[in-house]
Amino acid sequence: MSSFLIRCAVISEQKELEALQLRASLTNTGDRDALLAHPDAIELPIDQIAAGAVFVSERNGEIVGFAALLPRPDGDVELDALFVDPDIRRCGVGRSLVDHCVQMVRAQGSAALCVIGNPYAFDFYTACGFTAVGTTATRFGPGLLMRKMV
Repeated sequence: MSSFLIRCAVISEQKELEALQLRASLTNTGDRDALLAHPDAIELPIDQIAAGAVFVSERNGEIVGFAALLPRPDGDVELDALFVDPDIRRCGVGRSLVDHCVQMVRAQGSAALCVIGNPYAFDFYTACGFTAVGTTATRFGPGLLMRKMV
């Protein structure tokens, strides 16, 4: 992959990021019908962007992925979103965004980065160093509770 950079998202990119999230999400055939029936599930809150908790991966001025973080009541941090443009998957964008988020979490003094992962992404998250710690119900079915110590 050619060089890319990770930076904080800006509010004016909200709709572009939501469109990327939808494109990426619709590639999971198990989620497609539910997402098409409930398009309101695709939402990136402006407050999250304004707080500096959304990071975009950019290549040649084009956004190719993004990640979002949320603080958790237990002191850990949740990887609230991780989406990569389907045309550029398996090129290191997702892993680089996870690595960036780990650095941010470590700098905040938190002990772990947690995620409720789509079962389709299990191999990706384990390759990034996450460990499955359970499951949880989500709006669209079971989600994997995963944790990565930072």
